[in-house]
Amino acid sequence: MIASRLLSILLTLQARGRVTAAELAQTFEVSVRTIYRDIDELSAAGVPVYAEKGRYGGFKLLDGYRTRLTGLDRPEAEALFLAGLPGAAAQLGLGEALASMRLKLLAALPEAARADAERIAGRFHLDPVAWFRRPEEQAVLPDVALAVWQGRRVRMRYDSWAGEVERDLLPLGVVLKAGAWYMVARAEGRDGRDHVRTYRVASILSLQVGEPDPAPRAPFDLAAHWAEFSLGYEARMQAERARVRVSPEGVRRLCRLSAAMAEALAAAGPADASGWREAEIPIESVTHAVTELLPIGARLEVLEPAALRAAMAEAAREMSTLYG
Repeated sequence: MIASRLLSILLTLQARGRVTAAELAQTFEVSVRTIYRDIDELSAAGVPVYAEKGRYGGFKLLDGYRTRLTGLDRPEAEALFLAGLPGAAAQLGLGEALASMRLKLLAALPEAARADAERIAGRFHLDPVAWFRRPEEQAVLPDVALAVWQGRRVRMRYDSWAGEVERDLLPLGVVLKAGAWYMVARAEGRDGRDHVRTYRVASILSLQVGEPDPAPRAPFDLAAHWAEFSLGYEARMQAERARVRVSPEGVRRLCRLSAAMAEALAAAGPADASGWREAEIPIESVTHAVTELLPIGARLEVLEPAALRAAMAEAAREMSTLYG
């Protein structure tokens, strides 16, 4: 356990440069005192690690030092092959690089681990695109990725909900969500301040990659930002409420629409003698709710709001007239 942590600390310092004791303690879930003891052990073993004091201080390896402890054990090799996304890498323009990396990794592994890694890779496939969908066209994605990797600004023409707009941005990262690519970028708002915004890459009509941004980049946690953005987006898109009366089969169908819908139905009151129950469910708008709830048919009755009930009734009349 201690040896594994020492090696992990060494590799962390090699990968990240300067790291504080508090950051290492949080990463490895130990006390700061334990980290200081680990650093002493690394130093005693001949690793040239030293501490820099001050506001931006921390532990650091002597410039030019690189560890030769590059061996992978069997679970680590298998995990690397499981992490591969050939389709996503190809869309980013990294398909050949990924294939080359896999060949080099296989060649470097012991024979037993190589066979296991190939077996795992042949039995795991990740398809991020939803059923009945096709991968979106990603003509500008390699340029977006280039701007992200190299810290370059971009100027783009974008098809937004309000029409075509032009934006001057500093890309911060790319995210693959349910088969769709998004660019997270800093943009200047109307208040003159920078704001982090999200853009669907398939909606970028044209993109020009500019020069590297001269300003130093502040640390940005893409994963944490995306988790917060996702929760906020779902909440905004389902900010309104409707009260419905729904049958057991209707409950099953509604639960398939979204996690928020399933949670709302789980909190519904008890069923009546016929098995129907009343629930308050999240909706985006009256118009959007009609398209979602109408396929439930006679297994659901909208009680409130009155505008949604009237819209459902009008849609039902139109269907009845059409089919006689």
